[in-house]
Amino acid sequence: MAEPTGGADSAINETSLARLRARIGITQPHPQPPWYREPGIDAFRHVAEAYGDDNPLWCDPEYAASTCWGGPIAPPHLNGGDTMIGENEVTSLDADTKALLKGDPLKGAHAYYAGSFREWWAPLRPGTRVTRRNALVGVHDKASDFADRAVHEWTAEVFGAADHVLSAQYRLMIRTDRRRVEDKGESGKNFDVEIEPYTDDEIAAITAEVGAAADLRRGREPRWWEDVEEGDEFGPLVKGPLRITDIIVWHTGVGMGLYGVKALNLAHQQRARIPGFFRPDDLNIPDVHQRVHWDPVWAARAGSPATYDYGRMRETWLIHLCTDWMGDDAWLWKLDVEFRRFNYVGDTHWMRGRVTRKFLAEGDRPAVDLEIWGENQRGEATCPGHATVLLPSRDHGAVRLPEPPGQARNCADALAALVDRFADMDADADTDTNTDANAGRASESADVGGPRRE
Repeated sequence: MAEPTGGADSAINETSLARLRARIGITQPHPQPPWYREPGIDAFRHVAEAYGDDNPLWCDPEYAASTCWGGPIAPPHLNGGDTMIGENEVTSLDADTKALLKGDPLKGAHAYYAGSFREWWAPLRPGTRVTRRNALVGVHDKASDFADRAVHEWTAEVFGAADHVLSAQYRLMIRTDRRRVEDKGESGKNFDVEIEPYTDDEIAAITAEVGAAADLRRGREPRWWEDVEEGDEFGPLVKGPLRITDIIVWHTGVGMGLYGVKALNLAHQQRARIPGFFRPDDLNIPDVHQRVHWDPVWAARAGSPATYDYGRMRETWLIHLCTDWMGDDAWLWKLDVEFRRFNYVGDTHWMRGRVTRKFLAEGDRPAVDLEIWGENQRGEATCPGHATVLLPSRDHGAVRLPEPPGQARNCADALAALVDRFADMDADADTDTNTDANAGRASESADVGGPRRE
């Protein structure tokens, strides 16, 4: 195994890593208020429709009453989606903590959003007031073929209701020495991608596949654990061709993300707070960098051949794939996804899955592990991932919800348990050259430093 490099003149060195690790477990306020403070069934519907999901379990009280949940529950993407729900439990910091969290210890190192990992422990019911805590939970020093040395920076956000925790979301940021990335000639490589126009026949074929996928939703018919076998394949759930319109509708449901993009006079106030997020357009009007997702000229300036989606969008497509396959009486427990390639406007994705493991989780909960992925029309897997689903069983009965880490009943205890989990993994893991590609596999996560160790 190659020893990670990086001298004192590099953004990634022992001093900067020590400063970063000193922040592990330190809760800090999330910079944005939640898009939904007390989401009800209309919010459930808006979020589900934002990613093309019309399952009545989320928003039809009469239908949902016939399921094991006894009423509507939030689609998994909303149950713990960052910036979407959760009021900060920690709203202010003392002077010492502010000093500790000031600035970026790895300033100058390139950062890219490499993966999202989710865990769900309880359903989100309509009208629930949700709180959240977030903190850095893991800093893993890696050797890397890409840039000689990489740091996997894990942030966790935990969401809870009055007397129980709901879910957690982990974000993986991979930090690399910017100079070494540039030396390897990575800039501009995406311009080799060609997005070909579709023929009328191709559009008709995709439309037919979309219609067929709608018939595959399991719905109220239980998918019994005993009927599932390792190697079973499911899908495809077809998404696309992606339009700018789809990105606009996405925002109407999930909000404007981490930067909380505002309109008109509120935009002027926002520019005063974060001027670096704005740049002038062709009329010299300051606009947000996020415009790369809907303006092809801005996308080209950023090194992209076309406008492109958000990684979170494809995460919801994989969630949709799983919930359609598993049926309404099952429980999506864990899901991870890597964002390996861009998804450009004009691309079509076929979301697919395969059962890789059938087992009893936590001793007595019938479960399956799934390999899931999205593949575009160029045959590229852009978003590989994994999921764990709890299924109803003829022998073991209805689904029993999983225990949160450390059997936590509040966000503070859950976050502390996750810090311990990541510390154990860092101690056990062998440093490798991957980007936590198998982080979603519970049986393998100790080898890659991912969050899903059982």
